[in-house]
Amino acid sequence: MNILITGANGFLGSHFCETWKRNNNQIIRLGRSNDNDIICDLANNIPLFNQKIDVVIHAAGKAHIVPKTNSEKEDFFNVNLNGTSNLLKGLSKLQNKPKSFIYISTVAVYGVDTGELIKENSSLLAKDPYGLSKIQAESLILEWGKKHNNLISIIRPPLIIGKNAPGNLLKMIKGIENNKYANIAGGKARRSMVLAEDIADFSSTLINDQGIFNLTDGYDPNFLELSQLIGKKKSKKVINIPLFIAKLIAIFGDTLSFITRKEMPFSSNKLKKMTSNLTYDISSAKKLGWSPREVLKHSEIWL
Repeated sequence: MNILITGANGFLGSHFCETWKRNNNQIIRLGRSNDNDIICDLANNIPLFNQKIDVVIHAAGKAHIVPKTNSEKEDFFNVNLNGTSNLLKGLSKLQNKPKSFIYISTVAVYGVDTGELIKENSSLLAKDPYGLSKIQAESLILEWGKKHNNLISIIRPPLIIGKNAPGNLLKMIKGIENNKYANIAGGKARRSMVLAEDIADFSSTLINDQGIFNLTDGYDPNFLELSQLIGKKKSKKVINIPLFIAKLIAIFGDTLSFITRKEMPFSSNKLKKMTSNLTYDISSAKKLGWSPREVLKHSEIWL
């Protein structure tokens, strides 16, 4: 089959390429750089397709930054929403539309900082540019699939784990390496996470199925377990800050934020996030055979 992968040169996109190549599929890479098969900046241009496409994996997107300016906020919509719209416009011009369209979204669409075993049918409450742009992109794709009778799958991963993975995992690893990371109140809060390779493998099962899927490793390790594993591998000791001290630091951060009108590195809001569980239900994916590996038991893949 011909598999179109957007964001193929990115961290997660490269895993999709490896997975789909295994069965002798023809990979068509779409992106901005010259090493792609189709060179196109989706945020600003509608791609032209001259070949048959059986499956689309739309992994291109903007994430992993906290926008500080209006321009940075708009960039999320330019890339995640307009980019998706332009991709769909290009695909609509094909006489034979792709059978299956797989979109890589995010659990950020739920817009919550706390919760346990959150299901796919939960309300989408995101108010930030990242979450909102992904919600709107999901809506566009679902409408397009209904119009053209395509199989549409939306994957909502939490923290994605892999070698040199961007985002919060990299920040934690660097913090531990530089003795700048500490657990709060014993690090008991649990977080959902998933191996990048497992997401890619699951995508190959969606050729003849569709739906919206949270994907996690099914174990949801806590901060203590994850940080201790990293600390052991890096020969670093991870310290713990008692809750009452953390609260005092958070109040100080809140006060500075109020005075300076700038967000501080540590605040009451950050404290709440670090001491609350945030996990997602994976029963929908399990019905299709989702059998993920536990992140902590496969550190050789990502550390």
